[in-house]
Parts: sequence; C-alpha cells; structure tokens
Amino acid sequence: QVQLVESGGGLVQAGGSLRLSCAASGRSATDYAMGWFRQGPGKEREYVAAIAWTGGLSFYADSVRGRFTISRDTAKSTVYLQLNSLKPEDTAVYYCAALSRIQRFPNTGDAEYWGQGTQVTVSS
Repeated sequence: QVQLVESGGGLVQAGGSLRLSCAASGRSATDYAMGWFRQGPGKEREYVAAIAWTGGLSFYADSVRGRFTISRDTAKSTVYLQLNSLKPEDTAVYYCAALSRIQRFPNTGDAEYWGQGTQVTVSS
C-alpha cells in the first residue's frame, strides 16, 4: 500500500508560480514511478508530468512543457511540481499518482495509487 499526500495548491494570478509537493509513504513507495495529473472544471483528468525515482528521467505533456518542472527528493520520498508562467487554463485539481512504470505519456489507467488532490486556481 502506498499513501500519497499533496500540498502547495492555492490561488495565484496569471503569470505567477506555485510549487506542489507530494509526499509518498509505504513500504514500496519508491518502487513506482511518480506522476502528476490534473482535472479542470468539467474536464477529464489529464496527464501533466512523470518522473522516475532512480535517475530522475522525466516527461511532460505538451501543454506544460517549458513552464512546469517535475523533480524528486529521494531522501524525503517527495515529488515536486514547479508551476511557472501559470495561465487561467491551468486551473484544476492537481493529483499525484504512483505509476506502474515510467513512460512518456501515461494515462489514468497506469496509476496504481492516487493522492487526494490539491486545488490550483489561476485568476486572469
């Protein structure tokens, strides 16, 4: 069993920045790759970024590449998502997920565990 707890969401103006954190716990937490997904109002949950614990190989959705950065601190079993140059369309609940494997474009079916989500709201 893996537990994921997100934090760091909030309200920010367009062009601003936030850093989200996802603390992973459980005996086999670092056996999984980690990903961030988001779900905007009235939309389906979509992939944002993914990273491997070992080596830090990372991938991004086209919509966030160059603006968002995923990273990890293996000593703390924590994954981060730095959100820069935020746009109103980035408004969503952001979810951390433990993925069965690292891959370029995972979908929600590749997630084995989910966090509870953290709200990011970007005002125009």
